[in-house]
This record gives sequence, C-alpha cells and structure tokens, in this order.
Amino acid sequence: MLEKLDLTKSLNKAEYKEKMAELMPRLGKLQRECRRLGVPVMIAFEGYGASGKGVQIGELIKALDPRGFEVYAVKNETEEEKMHPFLWRFWTKMPSKGRIAIYDSSWYRKVLIDRFDKKTKKSELADAYRSICSFEEQLAADGMVIIKIFLAIDEKEQKKRFDKLLSSDETAWRVSREDQKRNKSFEKYQEMNEEMLRRTDTEYAPWNIVEAVDRKFATAKIYAIVAQTLAEKVEEARRAEGRKEPVNAEDTDIDGELRFSMSEQDKKFKNSILAKADLGLAYTKEEYKARLSKLQKKMEKLHGELYRRRIPVILGFEGWDAGGKGGAIKRLTEKMDPRGYVVHPTASPNDIEKAHHYLWRFWVDMPKAGHVTIFDRTWYGRVMVERIEGFCSRQEWQRAYKEMNDMEKDLADAGAIVLKFWMQIDKDEQERRFKARQENPEKQWKITDEDWRNREKWDQYEEAVNEMLIRTSTPHAPWVVVEGNCKYYARIKVLETVVEAIEKRLKD
Repeated sequence: MLEKLDLTKSLNKAEYKEKMAELMPRLGKLQRECRRLGVPVMIAFEGYGASGKGVQIGELIKALDPRGFEVYAVKNETEEEKMHPFLWRFWTKMPSKGRIAIYDSSWYRKVLIDRFDKKTKKSELADAYRSICSFEEQLAADGMVIIKIFLAIDEKEQKKRFDKLLSSDETAWRVSREDQKRNKSFEKYQEMNEEMLRRTDTEYAPWNIVEAVDRKFATAKIYAIVAQTLAEKVEEARRAEGRKEPVNAEDTDIDGELRFSMSEQDKKFKNSILAKADLGLAYTKEEYKARLSKLQKKMEKLHGELYRRRIPVILGFEGWDAGGKGGAIKRLTEKMDPRGYVVHPTASPNDIEKAHHYLWRFWVDMPKAGHVTIFDRTWYGRVMVERIEGFCSRQEWQRAYKEMNDMEKDLADAGAIVLKFWMQIDKDEQERRFKARQENPEKQWKITDEDWRNREKWDQYEEAVNEMLIRTSTPHAPWVVVEGNCKYYARIKVLETVVEAIEKRLKD
C-alpha cells in the first residue's frame, strides 16, 4: 500500500498560493459554523518520524481562531496515565461540542511506536485494535467529526531529514535514538503502519493518506481534506437543525406522548431477571452485626493489598429509588482508608457534561491503579432514565449497550475489577420506605416529587432494567442483583461479593 504511493507529487509556489488563498478563509468559516452548530472535531496526525506532523499542524492552525482549538502532543505516557487504560488520556482530552482538538500522534501510538518498542505485546494487539475502533465508532455515532491524517515519506527522505536535524545543535534533540532505530528497520515499521491503516480504516473514521515529501503539496492537501470533511458534517448538522424532530420520534404516538410497545423479541426480557430475586431473604440484627464486623475487617485489609498490588476497582450501584444504595455504600467503605477510594454520586449532567459524549464524565472519574471508585448511579442511566424519559433517541440508547460493554472491557483489560449492583426491592417495600422518609424530618430531604413520579413508571423501568441486565452482564463486568427488601441482607451481600471478587483476583 504505502510503497506504491507517488511521493513525487508537488506544488510550485504560485499553485500553492492560489490554493491556500481559497482554502484558508474557507476553513476559518467552517470552524465558526462548527462552533455555532455545536459540532466537535478531532484531527489526528500520524505518520513516520520527520514526516512533518508538527510543521503541518502549525500550518493548519493558521486558518483557525485560537480560542476554538487545542493541540495535544502525544508522547510517552506520564506516570498518571500509565495507571489508567490507555484510552483514558484521550477521553480526558476530548473536545466539547463546537471545539477542535488536534493530536500530534494519537491513540494509534499503542499499535505503532509502542508495538515497535515492544511495550505493547503481541497478545495485546487484538484488544488494542478493538478498543480503538470502538472508541472512534462511539464518538462518531455521537456526532464527533474524526479526521485521521497519515503523512507518508519514504526511507530515503526520512534519513535525509534526520541527518539535516542532527547536523545542528539547535535541532538535534528532535531526533531520538528510537527514531533512528525505526529508520534502520523502516520496512518492518512500515508493515506495522500498513496493518494499522487496514484494520482501522472505517466508514465512520476513514484514513486520509497525504504524500508529504513536498511540504507545500502536503499542506494544501491537508487543508482540502479538513475543509471537505467539515463542509459535509456542517451540512448534515444544518439539515438536522432544520428538522427539529422530537428526540424519540419513532416512539411517539399521534399526540406526541411517549409509548413503549414491545416487539415479540423484546418480550423475552420482561420478568426474566428481576422476577427471580427472592426478596424474602433476610438476616436478624444479630446475624447482621456479626457478619458485618468480619467482612469490614476483611475489606480494610484487602483495600491495603489492592493499593500495594496496584489493582483498580470500579463499583457501580443502580437500583430502585429507596433501594438501599447509600446504606450499602456506607457499610462497604466504613473501614476503608478514605485516601484510597472515592464515591461519585451521579446526578443529571451539567452543561459541560452535556457538551461531551455521555461516557466522558465517567471516563474522567475512573480510578488509577490501586484505587477504588464507587458510582452511586452510573452510565446505565442512558438505558434507563434517558431511555424512558425521552432524553435520548431510540438509536442512541440501543447502541449504548455495546458502548458500555466496550468501555467495561477496556477497564477490565487494564486490570480493573468491575462489579455492578442492582438493588432490588418490590413496589410495596418502596412505598413503605417513601412514607417513612416523609415522616422523618431528618430524612425528608431524601424523598422528592420526582421519586413519586418515577414510581408511576415502574413497569417501564422494570422492562428497561431486565433488558439492561441481560445485555450488559459479562464475565469481566457482571451484574449482581441484590435482594434488598431486608437492608441487612442487602448490605452483607454487597460486602461479600466485593470481598470475594478481590480475594479471587489476588489469588490469580
């Protein structure tokens, strides 16, 4: 593929000036329109060492308003980044709606430089490619414009540029020993690049190969690629803006009311999981206290061992309102070192969070190695409250199952223990707890009008929860249904499950 490129392509000065006089103002206008329409853009530059990534980024941003973009130079991982899944540092560098992020090298480092340097093992490659494609697919489906540019030069041109840089003390630092090593093994590294291009050239995030020996030609071609891509996406966004359809148009009846009619296939989810929960399970107060004390002591010890072994833990809690999430979390963490865990109560997304992919705010809060993060409500709101209340489209919540499975696979592949708890109670028990909260001045803050409104949609939520449990319980991130009518039993089951999972990992 790459060896067949015509790298002699060039532009003379007059041709270059003529093309850029048209392309630069056009790109500036498109950036402003992307900002107005809330279209986020990621531009990733890849290519051989000395192919001109830095130079071409410098040329590209000349046409852009500096208030609307940010450039990231992706080098070796920092110590903080090493303690997270490799895509974490890109989720945390993601542009919000209307902004542009430009990457000098990108998430492809994992399957290129790190692979060549044997930092990425052969056994990790398949998962790395899966993660990258899933990452791009998720973002593209959510409206992100992903422009991938590969700058191509040949071995002779690269050597020539390296020699020129090395000839001056002012520029020699730009050529590392690793750069020279890859030049000496150019064919081997080229094969890795060709494999990367083949495996990640997709409809939603295609590669654009730029012949980069002549820098004027490369600059003009990059401008044309970016301008053409943005023009197409801006036109799509304008059409969508003009339609002004309801979020769940396919789920509304003639009066605009949301309806949730199940297909025959969907009916298999109804009562398939939650109905099996034995809500009669219980402990006496004495049994509870005895078990709680032993389990909390174990948890205290295991927490220290997690830190020593650098194992991250992610615990997600979902359940009915008044299902006992807070009580279970409190007993779980009571004896843990507060410096080694954090609890994130998940509320409705704020304006900054709404300006990003819905998983962004959860990726940002994922724990580093050795730490524990507990989510009180999770990313699964996408397929429950957002689905039922019409805050996202049917297409969005249906694809979310795969997106969330993929995220959890990335976390597990990075060494994390991932557990998800559904706190199950019946409708009568919920009503009893609601009334008890209303009658207790110290707990009245826990009950709101929204809780009562949600209760009226119990059947819809039950259907959604059953589907969620079936579609997203995996060996590496299982769902645990906690029988919660007896708070004592629920708290002990949560503690036992976490302790067993940690002990199993420590033995592996």
